[in-house]
Parts: sequence; C-alpha cells; structure tokens
Amino acid sequence: MGHNRLSIAIRIVLAMFCFLGYYWSENPKPVEVSFFKIGSYPIQHISYSGLLFFVCGLCILLFSLLLMYILHIHTKVYSGYIILDGFWTARKVKIDLKNITSFRKSRYKKNSFRRAVYNLHNKGIIKFYTSGIDFIELKDVSGFSYRIGTQRASELLKVLKQEIQNASE
Repeated sequence: MGHNRLSIAIRIVLAMFCFLGYYWSENPKPVEVSFFKIGSYPIQHISYSGLLFFVCGLCILLFSLLLMYILHIHTKVYSGYIILDGFWTARKVKIDLKNITSFRKSRYKKNSFRRAVYNLHNKGIIKFYTSGIDFIELKDVSGFSYRIGTQRASELLKVLKQEIQNASE
C-alpha cells in the first residue's frame, strides 16, 4: 500500500489502462499496424462509456496520492522494549530488548520493487518493511532475527544502543 514503489507502480499501470480505455472510446476506429490489429471500440452505442474509464483512472491516481500520507508501520521505542504497530487491523508486535544479543544496521540488496511486509516470518527472520534502503537487524537469545526496514535507520540504531545499554545496566 501507499509509499511502497511496487504498490505505486501497480496503481499507475492500472490508471494507464483506464486512460488507454478512455482514449480508445474517444477514437473508436480500428487501427492496424504491421503485426498488431486493434479492433473498433465495442460499446459505441452507449454514450459516455469512455468517461467511466477516465473517472476511474483519476480516482486511482487520487487514491494513490492519499495513500502516500498514511503511516504504515509505527515504531515506538520504550525503556526495555520496542512496539511495532502495523496498518489498521494488524496486531502490535512487542520486542523485548533484554533478550537482544546483537544488533546492526545494514542495507538491502539493490531492488527497485520490494514489497511491503509486516510481521513476515521466513526462515527464522521476522521482517517489517514499508520503504527505505536500510534496515536494523536485531538478534535475540532464541535465535530469531528481526529486520526492521526504515528510512531513518541511523536514528533508530542510536536510540536502540542507548536503550539496550540502559536495559543491561
């Protein structure tokens, strides 16, 4: 949803198909290229049928713009634990900092389209990601690894260092 590049790309492709349908309705004559033929617009007898495509494309773009400002994962660091609050109905995840054995900041591999995940368990790694190229990896005593993707990884790492030092004292 929202701020993720993959979600934005999908919504833009859907909007482009809507605008293409609108253009096709306004220019209903068949087009023939050397290897490809586009027939005439099938719904010519219904007036304003193409306007529906145009309005639908605009609605998709406006919805996409609104989703850019929705907070997807809210990370709160308290003394002794972290709470990750997800999108609308997702459960809150509490990570106890007393059980953390190591932590580090790292960068994702180059990939333009990374899908957003919240509390995804995969091979001992629990992932949280909406956008950004950096993540903080926390390892606990039970062997789990938490990867928290964030746009402000340096700030989160600084706060976590302070809290883990305070929790160990």
